[in-house]
Amino acid sequence: MATFLYKLGRFSFRRRGTTLLLWLVVLIGAGVAAASAPPLPADTFTMPGTETQKTYDLLQKRFPEFSADGAEARVVVRAPDGGKITDPARKAEVEELFADLAKSPQVDQVVDPYTAKAVSKDGTTAYGSIAYEVGPTQINQQAHDTLLDAAQDGRDAGLIVEMGGDALPPEGGMGSGEAIGVLVSAIVLLITFGSLVAAGMPLLTAFIGVAVGICGIITLGSTLGLSSTTSTLALMLGLAVGIDYALFITSRYRSEIDEGRERTEAAGRAVGTAGSAVVFAGLTVIVALAGLAVVNVPMLTKMGLAGAGTVAVAVLVAVTLVPALLGFAPVKVLRRRDRAAQYGKPLSARQQRKAAKRAGRQKPNLGTRWAGFVLRRPVTVLLIGVAGLGAAAVPAASLQLGLPSEGTMAPHTTQRKAYDMLTESFGPGFNGPLTVVVEGKDAKSTAATVRSDMEAQKGIVSVSPPSFNDTGNTAILNVTPATGPSDTKTETLVKDLRRLADGIEGRTGAEVLVAGQTAMFIDFSQTLDKALLPYLGVVVGLAFLLLMLAFRSVLVPLKAALGFLLSVTAALGAVVAVFQWGWLSEVFGVDQPGPVMSTMPIFMIGVVFGLAMDYEVFLVTRMHEAYSHGASTREAVVTGFQYGGRVVGAAALIMTSVFSGFIVEDNDFIQMIGFGLAIAVLFDAFIVRMTLVPALFALLGDKAWWMPRWLDRLLPNMDVEGKKLSGAEPAGAHRPSRRPVPQPHLTD
Repeated sequence: MATFLYKLGRFSFRRRGTTLLLWLVVLIGAGVAAASAPPLPADTFTMPGTETQKTYDLLQKRFPEFSADGAEARVVVRAPDGGKITDPARKAEVEELFADLAKSPQVDQVVDPYTAKAVSKDGTTAYGSIAYEVGPTQINQQAHDTLLDAAQDGRDAGLIVEMGGDALPPEGGMGSGEAIGVLVSAIVLLITFGSLVAAGMPLLTAFIGVAVGICGIITLGSTLGLSSTTSTLALMLGLAVGIDYALFITSRYRSEIDEGRERTEAAGRAVGTAGSAVVFAGLTVIVALAGLAVVNVPMLTKMGLAGAGTVAVAVLVAVTLVPALLGFAPVKVLRRRDRAAQYGKPLSARQQRKAAKRAGRQKPNLGTRWAGFVLRRPVTVLLIGVAGLGAAAVPAASLQLGLPSEGTMAPHTTQRKAYDMLTESFGPGFNGPLTVVVEGKDAKSTAATVRSDMEAQKGIVSVSPPSFNDTGNTAILNVTPATGPSDTKTETLVKDLRRLADGIEGRTGAEVLVAGQTAMFIDFSQTLDKALLPYLGVVVGLAFLLLMLAFRSVLVPLKAALGFLLSVTAALGAVVAVFQWGWLSEVFGVDQPGPVMSTMPIFMIGVVFGLAMDYEVFLVTRMHEAYSHGASTREAVVTGFQYGGRVVGAAALIMTSVFSGFIVEDNDFIQMIGFGLAIAVLFDAFIVRMTLVPALFALLGDKAWWMPRWLDRLLPNMDVEGKKLSGAEPAGAHRPSRRPVPQPHLTD
């Protein structure tokens, strides 16, 4: 692999104009395709094979009107100061409000509270609904404005008006948080490289890669059902890995120049060595994300595949476009003090004395000193690191999962206010009704039995009369629990109703299904429980094989996987502390602490595993390279930190800043993912990879690279460290550096 990438890097560097032109053609083509594509669809949540999904599929088949995919808004109105919404004056104001809503464009049907008999028992609160002809993402600005203006007119008339539903325009916008993250990344790059050109190059290539990936998602969005959430997550991952991958190749190019290699050769070797690490790191991320398909939840599968596609584009950009751009500025990416020699200018006597003096007093860099510290105290460092991550993981034991709803939104939002008003006036179970579907030859008789048996159940407020389809073989009953959808009593009630339904099925032969928000959460939890071990087996197994191919070792992949478990558990603990317990909630902008999103743990496992392997590959590859060239394990660790520690630290800070930018988003899932990934990267990069890993190397010694001979013969040699490149180097491609270069050493 190293030889192939070496040739690819040299080609891209020499044919930089052609390479850049090809990427511009791809970018423009993707942009044109995205501009002509329909808007991204709204988020949909399906769970194949569960009772909830079976219920909804049956309803779509038997009740065609149920399958309408138009958006809906629910308008809740309340009379002020305890007045009655049924008073003639208030009733006229409410009717005028809904009459204005009926004039809105794209509206299919408006049902006012009095027609629907949706007035609370105390007469203070009522609600009505507005159904639209189009889905949530197709509602135009005029329809949104009409909805908001009508609600404001109702408030001006003295009513309390709040709204819920998917027809409401999304609050806030994207861009500010991401911009801050990119700005911090630029500062870190500038400090790391000491060159504006070198700092700007990873940002430019990352933007190009993300643009291609996002345009691809938009183009295929309507065909594959990729939502805006999918594109946001792809943006998050694409920016982070795109900057990091370009950073590693650019940094290696500068190192090769420092060693005296000719520019084209330096670019080739940079892509052959650091590029090999980028490919393997990218493959681990792709495997982890694509592996989400094992969970069999389409939403997670789509997010994973979209993210994997964007990461794949970032890898291609790194190994082709980055060396091409280096060809346009082969010297300007260097530090100012290193440019004179590259321009062929002889050093003056004064410059030679300064260079010699600087080399003479130059101390080992921070990475070298840190590696020496860890190697001298491996047991102490290992115990402190594990104890610290263990302490951070403690809150994970209290993890509570839940599905997003308007009841979990921030208290200041109109959706949350509408939710609370309905709960106060109609009971906590009103916002989480259960849907019972009966299908069979004698559906009418069975439905009557179901209604009477369920009305006798404790914890049920009411069961609606059954509604039948045209053929009369399917009935719907709506069950209102006494408790809210997130209450454990409601979960127990759902399980009791399903057992009751099984008994009725046995007596009558009809099919009785129970669905609803709480039932959906129960089914989803069961789906995740069943999928977790197979998912971990597939992802960790494939990544373990990739790392064995890369490092020719069994213990290196093993400790990498164990370190991942530490960092992801600690990150989940931090998520629980902030988003569930409310610690530092004001600092991180968490308006409403509550249950952690049910998709969060398994999604974090997939993404964090891939990113954790990134730093494992980048750091250990440099160690393995030194070891394969004759260094001892302890010397290899120092060499890895001398040349890779600073860059890995910068890469981790960049990735953390990019992820942190998404914490300010209004989407709860995106906000939680941004925080979780940011803290996970900090834990994994600085505690696991840069602290625990060298400590384990110190304890294992040369045994760390052990592999059975039969397995070593069986696995193909991928040559990630670039041992074969010494034979591929053209004559004259290496010239002695004209300035002293500090040599790696270990302080004991």
